[in-house]
Amino acid sequence: MIIVTDKAKDRLGELKNEEGHSEKSNVRVSVKGGGCSGLMYDLSFDEEIKEGDEVFEDKGVKLLVDKKSMLYLLGTTLDFSDGLNGKGFQFINPNATRTCGCGESFSI
Repeated sequence: MIIVTDKAKDRLGELKNEEGHSEKSNVRVSVKGGGCSGLMYDLSFDEEIKEGDEVFEDKGVKLLVDKKSMLYLLGTTLDFSDGLNGKGFQFINPNATRTCGCGESFSI
């Protein structure tokens, strides 16, 4: 399961409206190869639930995660920060053994 903080929920709702996505759009969370630590997080809006997707809902946000990414994301919290140290979504991942300085990539 992935936990969504109130700040992340609010920002996802704002982005959905700003980008013109329908109310049916869900948030797809995935892990891809790349970044300075080997793996990177990816967030996007998606209306299609694909075969093999895990579907979670937290605070009214429906999250879609493919099976491969789920192995890396179990127990992760999705947060949003708009403070002086940077603005953007943050993944608090208990499975990550190393993260890069920008927080966008990690390794297990």
